[in-house]
Amino acid sequence: MDIKTASALRRLRLVSAPEAVSFLLLLVCSVLKRTSDFNAVPAMGMIHGVLFVLYVLFWLDAWNRTKWDLKTGALYFVLSVLPTGGFFAERKLKREAEAAVIASRARREGVVGA
Repeated sequence: MDIKTASALRRLRLVSAPEAVSFLLLLVCSVLKRTSDFNAVPAMGMIHGVLFVLYVLFWLDAWNRTKWDLKTGALYFVLSVLPTGGFFAERKLKREAEAAVIASRARREGVVGA
């Protein structure tokens, strides 16, 4: 894996958890708006919108660089629209990055012919 691909995956991983948190907070703010006088939906909606747009841009960059198949690319997008999906995406991306590092070290040391 080259450095640009690793960077793309890292950016996607770093924005996935905050995007998930902002989605959950937006849902809480929506409930509070309906049940009380507290209305933080406009502010939380803007924060979540910015994080979601960043997630989609980083997702497109990662998909372009990693050459994921349609199933994997769609999975990461679907995880972005589920309330807790960003947490699962972050964990899956972390495992994928760790596996790539291990494979890279093994190839460099000549342990495997991968």
